[in-house]
Amino acid sequence: MSTSKTLDMFPVMSTYGRFPLSLVKGKGSYVWDEEGNKYLDYTSGIATCNLGHVPDVVKEQLVEQLQQLWHCSNLYHIPKQQLLAQVLIENSCADEVFFCNSGAEANEAAIKIARKYAQTVKKNDSYEIISFTQSFHGRTMATLSATGQEKIQKGFYPLLEGFHNLPYNDLQSLDELATIKPCAVILELVQGEGGVVPADPQWVHKLSDLCQKHDILLMVDEIQTGMGRTGTLFAYEQYGIEPDVLTLAKGLGSGFPIGAMLAKSHVAKAFDPGSHGSTFGGNPLAVTAGLSTLEYMIQENIPKQALKSGEYLLENLKVLASHSDDIKKIRGKGLLLGIVVKTDALSFVQKARENNLLVLLAGPNVVRILPPLTTNKKEMDQFLSVMKDIFM
Repeated sequence: MSTSKTLDMFPVMSTYGRFPLSLVKGKGSYVWDEEGNKYLDYTSGIATCNLGHVPDVVKEQLVEQLQQLWHCSNLYHIPKQQLLAQVLIENSCADEVFFCNSGAEANEAAIKIARKYAQTVKKNDSYEIISFTQSFHGRTMATLSATGQEKIQKGFYPLLEGFHNLPYNDLQSLDELATIKPCAVILELVQGEGGVVPADPQWVHKLSDLCQKHDILLMVDEIQTGMGRTGTLFAYEQYGIEPDVLTLAKGLGSGFPIGAMLAKSHVAKAFDPGSHGSTFGGNPLAVTAGLSTLEYMIQENIPKQALKSGEYLLENLKVLASHSDDIKKIRGKGLLLGIVVKTDALSFVQKARENNLLVLLAGPNVVRILPPLTTNKKEMDQFLSVMKDIFM
């Protein structure tokens, strides 16, 4: 049955603004639809397939694990879960890891541990969490309440109390932290859904200093920026800071659902048995995907490859922008790039698809570029050729 002819017949809720495309196969930087058409996929499942589609190193480990054990309760030790946690802490500033299934769940865990740390470790009644305008932290009620975009929150009022937005990249507004006295701050170092906006280093350093001065937890949402996407394994490394808590998902499992909340030991001790949990979090299949992805990424220095590829694309896109009447600016880090346009960005996303190239939106006037971190020069030149065709 050709699903493209019966899409409106499926009893699937219309929670996504889907494009008229049914994908059935992927390998590396390419995907194929059910009619056999081949597309260069520069969305990577929204920064998820960082090693490309169906990477052999991950597939082989998953196939082997499928023959052994799919699921068991977290009431028992899961060896590969312990191994993945060890590799994560060896390559980050964190000391302990909680595994879950998604980015929203990872941020939920961060919100919960921040409040529990304040109330049970610090012994105070602090519960407010500061986030920033145009941020995106998830679609559960707590992460939705933390998100700084009204369009995401519309229709779900009342939001949960205890969340307060400050202007992103605004130095002066940070002085409000001393008055609000939150238990934690959560931020993205590049706002993906908010328009591919990198954090200003001066602003980040002031924020970090104020968090230390006022004993406020600094939590970095690395759901989209982590796992090599911005040119280092984690984006916080480029800013010279150390968060108390960081959250991961997307690229951690090469497309297999997995999330993680990492914390320093003084924060992690707030979670004791029974305080939080997840039925499927850190299951044998998920951690197999995560471990093989992370180990390969480190061994092959994939973040450095992403950094070099990002520089190549950024340089060429800036040249294109200088000759195009439609482009205002190019911004981003590594292989998380945004083309800010003067009109509706959706028309350019549609034109790209018509030229067998898949890209995304990041708000109404930003085209978001998220190639696999393993993309090569031939693929990048193919992408740039399409960009030239639709913007010139």
